[in-house]
Amino acid sequence: MTVASSTHHLLGLRGMSHNRLIGLLESAEQLLPIVRGDAEPRDTLEGRIVANLFLENSTRTRVSFTVAAQRLGATTVDLLGSSSSVSKGESLADTARNVAAMGVDAIVIRCSASGGAHLIAQEVDCPVLNAGDGTSEHPTQGLLDMLSLTQAVEKTDLSDLTIGITGDIVRSRVARSAAYAATCLGAHVVFIGPPAMAPSSLEGLLEGVEQNHGGSIAVCHNLDEAIPHLDAVMMLRVQFERGADVTSDYAAMYGLNADRASRLRKEAVVMHPGPINRGLELDDETADGPRSLILDQVSCGVAVRMAVLLEQLGARA
Repeated sequence: MTVASSTHHLLGLRGMSHNRLIGLLESAEQLLPIVRGDAEPRDTLEGRIVANLFLENSTRTRVSFTVAAQRLGATTVDLLGSSSSVSKGESLADTARNVAAMGVDAIVIRCSASGGAHLIAQEVDCPVLNAGDGTSEHPTQGLLDMLSLTQAVEKTDLSDLTIGITGDIVRSRVARSAAYAATCLGAHVVFIGPPAMAPSSLEGLLEGVEQNHGGSIAVCHNLDEAIPHLDAVMMLRVQFERGADVTSDYAAMYGLNADRASRLRKEAVVMHPGPINRGLELDDETADGPRSLILDQVSCGVAVRMAVLLEQLGARA
């Protein structure tokens, strides 16, 4: 099995090379049979310890990293926000240094501070994997989204696709990582939402990023106007816990219901990183319908995290 060449840490997708991105997707694709029960787990990482330091709530990401590590033979230890010393006032850097000093082989970090993963990477010698830091990035989510999409369209060159990312863009680390990955694969990304959630300034996200594959970002405030042009639409959760507020007509203006979904292109797919606010972002018929890749995204998440762990820990010194 080909594993993407190792680069210390996975902190974000902004500026990731096309070769590394493709390598991770190819590695994850080869690992999907293990996730789906069609192949036996591996013991490649036997004896390795992965520390999951999750200072924000998580279901899919935390469990997915744990399952990924265990499918490769590694041991995991979970340190959750309420049970970590961060809740007692210890700094994030001190917590990470102490965890690393216990001899763990990698730290998976989720925190509310944008840039938190980069801070930890400067403080420890083991690989650091960003599981979401503030509103900055969520790189493994961006990778799994692209794995699910490229599997659906059966190609990794997305230069002829338009991907709509709809909802609370400004607060979304998921939107950023998905956009960086999609544009690296050549896609045209359209951020869609009300002006407060999708300001025109987001069109500048790629400034300073080397783009060799023609990807681009635009902003649109009218979902109905964009719908007929989309090959994929990713709906985002409204992040009430980060101060988001919506008007009473939000679902009518920016929710994806069965009627709106019927106006998508024939082969277009529907995505959502979860958790879903049903009835607000998606109705049941669309979330559970034939266009939906939502559960496939979850399966792809385990494969992607396996690929990332192999990239970082697969070869012993």
